[in-house]
Amino acid sequence: MSFFIEDAWAEGAAIPGAAGEGLAGMIPLVLIFIIFYFLILRPQIKRAKEHKQMVTALAKGDEVATNGGLMGRVTDVADDSVGVEIAEGVEVRMQKSAVSSMLPKGTLKKKK
Repeated sequence: MSFFIEDAWAEGAAIPGAAGEGLAGMIPLVLIFIIFYFLILRPQIKRAKEHKQMVTALAKGDEVATNGGLMGRVTDVADDSVGVEIAEGVEVRMQKSAVSSMLPKGTLKKKK
């Protein structure tokens, strides 16, 4: 008959096994946060920092690729925008942040 009757605990009495569960229950959450930081946040922060340095170092004559897939040569650099020549006589203005990467010199060949 004791199967159906739960154990009665006096109010304020310690429950066996409950001592220290507060700290032990936090350890998995802390470990998940640490793993999340090293696998996701840290690489993303590093990539953003490198992109910002690349954008601030843009200069006239650099060959770049944009987020939209255009490749061209930088013709003008302003505070927040850049002029990119994508074809002979065709220049577009775009935000500096739209430049995704710098290409090695000589990637774009001029037609004669």
